[in-house]
Amino acid sequence: DVLLLEQGKLTSGTTWHAAGLVGQMRPNRSMTAMSKYGIELYSTLEQETGLATGWKQCGSVNVARTPERLKVLRKQVALAHSFGVECHEISPAEAGDKYPVMRTDDLAGAIWLPGDGKANPADLCMSLAKGARNRGVKMVEGVEVTGVITEAGRAVGVRTAQGEVHCETLVNCAGQWARQFGRLAGVNVPLYSAEHFYIVTGQIPGVHPMLPVMRDPDGYIYYKEEVGGLLMGGFEPQAKPWAMDPIPSTFQFELLGEDWDQFEILMTNALQRTPCLETAEIKMLLNGPESFTPDGNFILGEAPELRNYFVCAGFNSAGIANSGGAGRLMAEWIAGGEPPMDLWEVDIRRFGAFTGNRRALSERTGETLGLHYAMRWPRQELQTARPLRTSPLYDRLAT
Repeated sequence: DVLLLEQGKLTSGTTWHAAGLVGQMRPNRSMTAMSKYGIELYSTLEQETGLATGWKQCGSVNVARTPERLKVLRKQVALAHSFGVECHEISPAEAGDKYPVMRTDDLAGAIWLPGDGKANPADLCMSLAKGARNRGVKMVEGVEVTGVITEAGRAVGVRTAQGEVHCETLVNCAGQWARQFGRLAGVNVPLYSAEHFYIVTGQIPGVHPMLPVMRDPDGYIYYKEEVGGLLMGGFEPQAKPWAMDPIPSTFQFELLGEDWDQFEILMTNALQRTPCLETAEIKMLLNGPESFTPDGNFILGEAPELRNYFVCAGFNSAGIANSGGAGRLMAEWIAGGEPPMDLWEVDIRRFGAFTGNRRALSERTGETLGLHYAMRWPRQELQTARPLRTSPLYDRLAT
């Protein structure tokens, strides 16, 4: 028996304006297996539900501008082979053949992942919802949860404007509202929203529906085909936290104001990588809020503060790619009473209570969004939100 309560309409939060890139590779074997399962699910979901998902296995090309980045990509190739993901190093010329609108004379190399793809986020969500309903899940929209009922250190239900609902297990999958919702029960869910940007162009010659997804991490940018044009967005090195806390429950199907100054570094790099943008029609600059965690990893698992209270949130702009796998992991975790595999890197228990500091979360979000495409060196330490917590020797050692 599963009941889903949605405060607005399905997809009304971040999903409806997500880019919809679906990649397989993650930093470790467990997360990669989760992503691979999601792709397997999306490729068969339309057959099961009759609702289109927009899934296209168009592959992805990741390019390197520098020898250092090429070393990182070669490491990804080696990891991919060990994780069972098909991945090949290709030359700049071969990358140009797969992505004709891309400039390649300044590239050091590239990799090709034929199993990657893209989906339409809203359609995918509706198809997943229909599949769930077909298997007995009940979904009720327009119901805002206002409180959590607890007994003897366990979550046993929720309060809504329409009355109380009792349950054996509660799952907080409230997206960018997950931190606010967690506070209703004294559960720390450290995430914070940032403004995330992309442009959508008019039709461009040479752009077709099966054009691969392309990522240029040295330029902080990504691309996918969108109705014969390009959707180009990215993860600028210094992000812009959203100055809205708490987030109103009425924030549904809404966007934030344009900010071309913030987008400038991405646009400049995109003009270098794809010169066709110089003359392309820019239909819109989309700015939508999306939540990020202090370390850039997901938040899954049973909250240490409250038994039978699970969290599935903080997907750091990768929720579409990982929602299918995350749902399966959460179901297996709840049913089995323990994680089905080594999930410590995303386990909610890795966060101490101090990580819920809102000011620190805002500062850290400005850094963690930018780390998506940054060159991550071994033992690199994050710089923001320090010194939020210090040792007894801190003052002496600081002098």
